[in-house]
Amino acid sequence: MTQQGAALQTYNNELVKCIEELCSKREELNRQILQEEEEKTKLQNDIRILTEKLSRVNESLARKLASRNDFDRTIAETEAAYMKILESSQTLLNVLKREAGSLSKGTLSHSAHKDS
Repeated sequence: MTQQGAALQTYNNELVKCIEELCSKREELNRQILQEEEEKTKLQNDIRILTEKLSRVNESLARKLASRNDFDRTIAETEAAYMKILESSQTLLNVLKREAGSLSKGTLSHSAHKDS
């Protein structure tokens, strides 16, 4: 019986040692889990903050793009109107020169008739 008792004591010691090792491994794993859960929470918070920031930047960008489009439209319309003014000015100048030429000829021929 003593031999059986000694064997039982050896098994008991080994069983206790195995259980302690398992508990130690579980504790280490639990520590890693807590650490990763903490990291996960931090990352989720960072994502939330960055998502909000991205949303604000997108809204600002949309407003600025719309404003730029308004500028482009206004510039194009103004340039087109300015070109029409230039064309009208050129036409007016040509008409004025033609009329001045006709008046000068009329005046010169009128003066020539008076002198004769």
